Amino acid sequence: MKKKILILSGGISKERLISLDTGFQVAKELKKNGYKVKISEPDNNLEKNITKFKPGIIFNALHGQFGEDGYIQTILEQFKIPYTHSGVIASAIAMDKEISKKIFIKNNIDTPKYIKYSFDQNNLEIIKKIEKKLKFPVVVKPINEGSSVNVYICTKNNIQKTLRLMETYKQVMIEEFIGGREIQVAIMGNKKLGAIELKPKRKFYDYQAKYNTNAKTQHIIPVDISKNYLAKVTGIALKAHKVIGCKGVTRSDFKFFKNKFYLLEINTQPGMTKMSLVPEIAAYRGISFMKLIEWILQDASTKR
Repeated sequence: MKKKILILSGGISKERLISLDTGFQVAKELKKNGYKVKISEPDNNLEKNITKFKPGIIFNALHGQFGEDGYIQTILEQFKIPYTHSGVIASAIAMDKEISKKIFIKNNIDTPKYIKYSFDQNNLEIIKKIEKKLKFPVVVKPINEGSSVNVYICTKNNIQKTLRLMETYKQVMIEEFIGGREIQVAIMGNKKLGAIELKPKRKFYDYQAKYNTNAKTQHIIPVDISKNYLAKVTGIALKAHKVIGCKGVTRSDFKFFKNKFYLLEINTQPGMTKMSLVPEIAAYRGISFMKLIEWILQDASTKR
């Protein structure tokens, strides 16, 4: 008998719409294949929904803050019900771009240099610091958002304006801009699932390029690199997956520049929408969307 699946989607992060789409796509596929499914928001009704529905597994389709940063995982631990993707600590580490970068650096994984900026600092001082340590242009991003939400490429002329736009965050990361090719790698458990290259029409692979069908981002699979380079980038992704302690499926975002791979970040809960990359990589490897979902559910059932 197939287990009942409770799907957590929606939430209050800036990635709410993506989460709702992921939850809908997963629910649709599971129902089509005979599973009993319930979708729940992570709100005050969550405990009631879990108690009443009695799921065998919880599929965490949340994205962004409170969904993949260890917060909801801490709550789910109390119910003693298997849930998908990474646990509390790995989720919290991966979501925090500064902590994860420090772990990458400690483990000899190349990643862009960065400065952390607090909004009580002097803007003129930060410009001097950037010119000394990073050089312009730079990438300005929140420390704990996903899906390239509020990520900007800045020059010396517009960095102060961008920082003012981001004052709702207590701190942001100012990162060395790395040019080159956008390559994403999917890891499935302890195996290298594969890689895909993205060629956005926009300046870079931002939120619009990821989720707006009109953005016309080109997806290239297989990636046109040598077998040695493919083995190298997938190996780095697997290493990052392991050193952070991830579980299930992850997707790592790389820049390939001057024959060197730079790991930007690791995503512990990749999207499962029609435009999502992990299902596309899986399909190329002969793994259907349903088989991917069932693998994720099976993986959740194994001991953390």
